[in-house]
Amino acid sequence: MNQPKTPYQILGEDGIRELTSAFYDIMDELPEAANLRAMHAADLTPMKEKLAEYLTGWMGGPPRYADKYGTVCMTEPHEPYHIGPEERDQWLLCMDKALERIEASEELVEMLRIPLFRIADAVRNREGPNAASVDSNIIASH
Repeated sequence: MNQPKTPYQILGEDGIRELTSAFYDIMDELPEAANLRAMHAADLTPMKEKLAEYLTGWMGGPPRYADKYGTVCMTEPHEPYHIGPEERDQWLLCMDKALERIEASEELVEMLRIPLFRIADAVRNREGPNAASVDSNIIASH
């Protein structure tokens, strides 16, 4: 019986960097991600690198982010920002579009759907109309 591949094995580091670059490019392009984009510096290059390093380890590859920065705590770096369900959903929209842009396989998209929702929801630090409970429709669409 074959072991299932990790997202890292499917994408590799180059694919993760391509995904990260597409993610931030889309954030720059989409008017519906304006609130999310406003939380970032004008130059997204450092964030592209940090997210690529984080996702490399998170997807099953070498722990690039942890090696460079130590602990891998996602809530602390996001504390200064007001992140509610709307911002979480903007992040997920950008990631969905980035996966489309790099032509990720349906297998990979499905593999990442719930884990990406969980990671985006974990940094949420503000309540909103639907924040009290996880909306199964959001999970199903991501």
